[in-house]
Amino acid sequence: METPAAAAPAGSLFPSFLLLACGTLVAALLGAAHRLGLFYQLLHKVDKASVRHGGENVAAVLRAHGVRFIFTLVGGHISPLLVACEKLGIRVVDTRHEVTAVFAADAMARLSGTVGVAAVTAGPGLTNTVTAVKNAQMAQSPILLLGGAASTLLQNRGALQAVDQLSLFRPLCKFCVSVRRVRDIVPTLRAAMAAAQSGTPGPVFVELPVDVLYPYFMVQKEMVPAKPPKGLVGRVVSWYLENYLANLFAGAWEPQPEGPLPLDIPQASPQQVQRCVEILSRAKRPLMVLGSQALLTPTSADKLRAAVETLGVPCFLGGMARGLLGRNHPLHIRENRSAALKKADVIVLAGTVCDFRLSYGRVLSHSSKIIIVNRNREEMLLNSDIFWKPQEAVQGDVGSFVLKLVEGLQGQTWAPDWVEELREADRQKEQTFREKAAMPVAQHLNPVQVLQLVEETLPDNSILVVDGGDFVGTAAHLVQPRGPLRWLDPGAFGTLGVGAGFALGAKLCRPDAEVWCLFGDGAFGYSLIEFDTFVRHKIPVMALVGNDAGWTQISREQVPSLGSNVACGLAYTAMGLGARGLLLSRENEDQVVKVLHDAQQQCRDGHPVVVNILIGRTDFRDGSIAV
Repeated sequence: METPAAAAPAGSLFPSFLLLACGTLVAALLGAAHRLGLFYQLLHKVDKASVRHGGENVAAVLRAHGVRFIFTLVGGHISPLLVACEKLGIRVVDTRHEVTAVFAADAMARLSGTVGVAAVTAGPGLTNTVTAVKNAQMAQSPILLLGGAASTLLQNRGALQAVDQLSLFRPLCKFCVSVRRVRDIVPTLRAAMAAAQSGTPGPVFVELPVDVLYPYFMVQKEMVPAKPPKGLVGRVVSWYLENYLANLFAGAWEPQPEGPLPLDIPQASPQQVQRCVEILSRAKRPLMVLGSQALLTPTSADKLRAAVETLGVPCFLGGMARGLLGRNHPLHIRENRSAALKKADVIVLAGTVCDFRLSYGRVLSHSSKIIIVNRNREEMLLNSDIFWKPQEAVQGDVGSFVLKLVEGLQGQTWAPDWVEELREADRQKEQTFREKAAMPVAQHLNPVQVLQLVEETLPDNSILVVDGGDFVGTAAHLVQPRGPLRWLDPGAFGTLGVGAGFALGAKLCRPDAEVWCLFGDGAFGYSLIEFDTFVRHKIPVMALVGNDAGWTQISREQVPSLGSNVACGLAYTAMGLGARGLLLSRENEDQVVKVLHDAQQQCRDGHPVVVNILIGRTDFRDGSIAV
């Protein structure tokens, strides 16, 4: 028989349980109220009479970040932001394919040192951009992709053009966010712009559902029933929708900071720089390979060029670093890179990666001391566990590192016979190309001869856009950019189809430059429709199409190895969709320079021009592009 004292503890459990249950209920209610935005709405009003819309917030942030152009293919999901950009003086440039809009934003980012911006509609509009976004990721271009989306309330419910867009872009973008309330547009975009440029630059994606872009009265009309429903369930649903709408727009037009956030750019430590100075100071045959990262902000191209000249180390230039030293600079070595790397005793890989372009590191000599600097640690050490080992691996901004390296090596010189040895190899290669240019071809024009004449004709204010395989591979050896940031190729992803978008972005970014596009005839097919864009927007660019009626870079290997030319044949045709058209063939082969000058003049008069150059299929072209 239990005593009262023994029973008391069991009885006291009930009040404790009741208290716990009440506490849990209160916490659940408070959590629900927070998720429904009830607390926020107590302090922040909803202006139901306002005709403002979320697109205005988007445009305000872009303007505050110095964005001058937005590239797009219009769709109903994103119309408010395009209209708002136009009103704030941001030029809206519409293309004929979404992928071109992103390529144009990529070119704008590379040439301006700021974030390039593209906006496309939901679903298929966004999926059409995937190749260009991946290309920007591989090329480390800071671009902002704005994507429309179904209403926040209708996502995952079978809405028009609804797809899980975030899952598509998370592997491609550094920053990937869906905006859920109008008030979140400004801080989300500021964070996205900073993320695009911080660390290793790259693309960012911000999803903007249709109900955060359109005005309150329009969203209300679509979301809330016009007639109050009857019955308890109907009233609960109606209250939920009205509250959802209120939370969507609460605090939407309250002032917020719109300008840029600070960037996080890694820098080499003084100790690392000093160790690299000591290694390089003992070198007898130093060599530097500069890649695209060297041209990133904050170091200007002019400062970097001066530093490289002061350093006096012979160098190879790839990617966006092409043209850094101008044309025919004595320190710029252009040919026989693999042989030079084998001979060098100290190699500085400045923004260059040991991927397929350096044979995964196999071209580096085991006896060489290798200094590598890169903003991205994973990329910096790629394949170092297999084919090569760095003496010093520096995670930091490449341009700033080179400037500090020069400060530490003031007065250091190297024997001139090393540079002369490398330049002699260049001269031998140039002589080989002159001999190839003199060789007869069975039909049409000799492509090497044509490209040599292009090199002689190219003006100092030109920007070269290259898009192709065989023809462009040869051009990479023969046609030199006239200065820094005057060469645009796809980068490590090797994407065909970048030409029109790159040309569009380049001409708008540098209106005083002559944009020369070198296309293979296969690659030109991707860009053809965008000549309508050039004509509509009055953007004069010049396209030189090396037309050998085939995917010759593929055919050259496929036919001997597999015995068939299947799917490699094209036709000797090119169209311009309203652009001016010129033809170069065997019949006017003595007028190549005149035709190029005519094309230049028509561009200067404001007309896009396509020059269809009929070239022979030859076996003596060097189809490898040094990047």
